[in-house]
Amino acid sequence: MDPSAFSARSPGRLVAVAGLRGATHAFVPDLLPPDWRFPSELWPLLTEARVALAELAGVGRYLPNPELLLRPLQNREASKSSSLEGTYTEPEEQMLFELDPDPGSASPDRISARREVANYARALRIRKERHEELPLSLRLIRALHEILMTGVRGSDRSPGRFRRLQNQVGRPARYVPPPAHLVPDLLGDLERYLHETDGPDPLVRAFVAHYQFEAIHPFMDGNGRVGRLLLALCIEEWCHLSAPWLYMSDYFDRHRDEYLDRLLAVSTDADWSGWIRFCLEGVVDQARATSCRCGALIELHRQFHERVREQGASSRLAAIVDGLFLNPAVRVTDARDRLGVTYPTARSDLRRLERLAILTPLPAQPQITYVSIPVLQAIYGD
Repeated sequence: MDPSAFSARSPGRLVAVAGLRGATHAFVPDLLPPDWRFPSELWPLLTEARVALAELAGVGRYLPNPELLLRPLQNREASKSSSLEGTYTEPEEQMLFELDPDPGSASPDRISARREVANYARALRIRKERHEELPLSLRLIRALHEILMTGVRGSDRSPGRFRRLQNQVGRPARYVPPPAHLVPDLLGDLERYLHETDGPDPLVRAFVAHYQFEAIHPFMDGNGRVGRLLLALCIEEWCHLSAPWLYMSDYFDRHRDEYLDRLLAVSTDADWSGWIRFCLEGVVDQARATSCRCGALIELHRQFHERVREQGASSRLAAIVDGLFLNPAVRVTDARDRLGVTYPTARSDLRRLERLAILTPLPAQPQITYVSIPVLQAIYGD
């Protein structure tokens, strides 16, 4: 990290550190809120972002169970956030891992990658499951980190515990966050900011909090994933959404270099306007793209149920169809257990859905397994 890159406008200070490769100083951000006024030229963009977000938040009303939309969006977010950190899994292998996390013959690296994505998806749902117990707080942040880091690379680096050592971003260092002894006070200030109800527009406040979390970098590993999780939850709560409908990892992944540059430009030159503009453009992009994706899923859900009804099929087939939007893969044994029927009956049901072009058999699986290719494409296709 080059100390000369930090101008007099920098919203923080540099402190000397030792023992790092390619770095002699760390950056300590100022406490929140920032000394910055939202510029008038960004008001039209903010309005556009809020309208796009409101339209996205309304899509769930078309389904009796919004989880049939939320779960696919969360699975996609888990995949995109992990890929932003260099962890890649194929959608098909990930959904099979959700059915059976038994390592089998896969390499340890592949198992770790699949578990990392699965952990992220689970962490996204923990707030709903434990909302009263885990408000927006440092306790929630630690809980998210512990879930994310369980059984994956970095699991030996104090899951759920804030760091007590100096860390850095990149080798050599692109950015060096505050020394560990300053982290508690900075996090205490961030928690206070999470509980405030005044200040700028909630969307703007969420991206200010996201910057601050990443600037503090409070864990030895997993900071990016935790920060994006926290961002989704802040937007959900502060913008009064019925669920966390908006996820930014896809946008950040597609604009990875600019995302990192914008974060750094806040630290080096207090370029809050550039950072907020970038993020609001991302909200418009992601909200509209997700609305289209939800529309495609809703239409697919309607088509599948229409095919089932036209065949005079049983209610069991409708239940299987709904389950495909939670996981596009289904095994005969899973259908048997979920529906409380015999194995031959479950297999017959899945074959009927195959004839209706809803399911396709997957070859070379330990158990007879089917997948809904249309659902898979609707979730992960770009």
